[in-house]
Amino acid sequence: MVLEKLKNFFSRNTYMTEEKKNMQQTEETTASAPEHDSAGLPPVDVYVDMTPNPNALKFIVNIPVKNSGNSTYRSPTECGENKLAREIFTVRGVDQLHIFENIITVSKFSYQDWSEIEDQIVAIITKMMPEHDADYFDPDPEEERRRNLPQDLKDIEAVLDKTIRPGLQGDGGDIQTVKYENNVLLVKYQGACGTCPSSSTGTLEAIRAILRDEYNPDIEVYIAPEF
Repeated sequence: MVLEKLKNFFSRNTYMTEEKKNMQQTEETTASAPEHDSAGLPPVDVYVDMTPNPNALKFIVNIPVKNSGNSTYRSPTECGENKLAREIFTVRGVDQLHIFENIITVSKFSYQDWSEIEDQIVAIITKMMPEHDADYFDPDPEEERRRNLPQDLKDIEAVLDKTIRPGLQGDGGDIQTVKYENNVLLVKYQGACGTCPSSSTGTLEAIRAILRDEYNPDIEVYIAPEF
């Protein structure tokens, strides 16, 4: 029963609750015809939501930010042609960004208060999204990495894809397998998961339990050391 609850938790899309969806539908039903800009696009709306990580917030946009895949940036130099991401990094205290579908998850350094930067980030997104290309080119090292994985890690990644990854991505993060040897799996977190206090305790225990049920009953899972 506990394991089934863990699977349901990680497999559901956690970024918007049913209550929020109902509120949004009510607003759409009661509102007058939506306004559009000169290019015929709807106005940009940004909804800010919490994540399990107190140093990360999700900025949920009403239009796509990335049409396929996801992007993780740890510095402005990694942003490539993504002008929106580069501009968000100009806000003091921003540590890293994770972009998935219509969600921009911003992680900050612990010394910075959200009250000082949240409105700045919303303003940047609102200003730049009308010119943002959701099909922007981003080198995809993840595709190359997964293509070259040994078969055992490919099998583990397949389990992560269907059980764990959707929940992590919904909370602005992700996970990568690093090494599997002698029943020991090393993983690396991305985005909001990387600095989340629960990532090395409850979340890791849940991942271990699911992999033991779905892949190998003797598997151990640890966070790979950073070099």
